[in-house]
Amino acid sequence: MTVLFIILGVLLVAGGFSCIFTPLLTFMNTGYFVVILMFVFGIIGIIQAIVEKRFGVNFVFDILSVILGIVMLSFPESLLFAEGVMLIMTAIWFVLMGIVTITNAVSVTRKFGSGLWILQLIFGILAVLVGVGSFFEPLRMAVTLGVLVGIYFIETGFTLMFSGFAARD
Repeated sequence: MTVLFIILGVLLVAGGFSCIFTPLLTFMNTGYFVVILMFVFGIIGIIQAIVEKRFGVNFVFDILSVILGIVMLSFPESLLFAEGVMLIMTAIWFVLMGIVTITNAVSVTRKFGSGLWILQLIFGILAVLVGVGSFFEPLRMAVTLGVLVGIYFIETGFTLMFSGFAARD
């Protein structure tokens, strides 16, 4: 599982830079892009929960991510509607993932005593702020979504890589 985290982390970092350099194209594909990401994160989270036999809030969030991913991928003909819904879902997702990242930052500190928790905490707080701000400025969110998703992919990629390396020790 640790190698999978490292590989997924590298892919997310590369994808994040791609999003930052092509934000308009990223928004035009946001519907599929975010849905696929939610689906993949959900599947990996479910597998990890089953392997580690922990079925808490993260597990419920992973199941919801998979369900939302399946529902949204089942209706590709409504891409414009899906992109509008994606703006709202992305705002919710940023808030929820920010909360999960903050929770994981506290957990990493307790478990490993690493200084990396501060970076996770900062990005978790930023994710919550971005999500909340998106509810009030949806048009601005549409314009900057590619950059925001790219930054979040980079952060999540580094978090997964750090987690993978920490678990190997």
